[in-house]
Amino acid sequence: MNNEYMNQPGSQPTSTLWSDFNDAEDQNVFDVIPKNTLAKVCMRIRPGGFDDFSRGWNGGYATQNEHTGAVYLNCEFVVLEGPYAKRKVWSLIGLHSPKGPEWTNMGRAFVKSVLNSAFGLSPNDHSNAANQRRCIGGMKDLDGLTFAVKIDMEQDQYGDDKNVIKSVICAGHKDYVRIMGEASSQTESSFSPQHGHDSGREVSAQGSQMHPANVPNSRPDWAQ
Repeated sequence: MNNEYMNQPGSQPTSTLWSDFNDAEDQNVFDVIPKNTLAKVCMRIRPGGFDDFSRGWNGGYATQNEHTGAVYLNCEFVVLEGPYAKRKVWSLIGLHSPKGPEWTNMGRAFVKSVLNSAFGLSPNDHSNAANQRRCIGGMKDLDGLTFAVKIDMEQDQYGDDKNVIKSVICAGHKDYVRIMGEASSQTESSFSPQHGHDSGREVSAQGSQMHPANVPNSRPDWAQ
């Protein structure tokens, strides 16, 4: 658009909405969610367009680092209820690293704990029904799952505090029903036999490496 047009009669804006920002609201600045906060979250996967059908990576949900060959799920966790509702934590769940199988194994352990929590399964439940619940038809089955987590805190590469997810809370944990609601107790009773106390029902999720995916150089070591 040239200056001649801008100077024509009637070409000037009739509103200062997008030219004068003095009366705009201040941007919301959120403090980090307190350490050890328990919350119900919904996991959404940002499709990266990478498939490997031989490994079960389909639907374009996986992302591959074009420089290293590392493959991961680029996930967003949205807090659903409570004082931190609608707050988000970002995560890369490792699927494959050329550096070795460690991150693959930890990523699979994280997804297993997500399925346990989402479907009210005890980690000790190895019934046919529970085992079937831990099988998926594709990555699309993980997108949109709701489950319980413990939110922790650590420092990012700039020394600023950020939220991370250290643990997924599974059925049998003392706070599981409180977090997930009464509907979860019915699911839990349908799939989980009584095994007594199980310390594994709060499952470590360190392999997920929580980092905002759009921050440069914030990827975990395996994805470098």
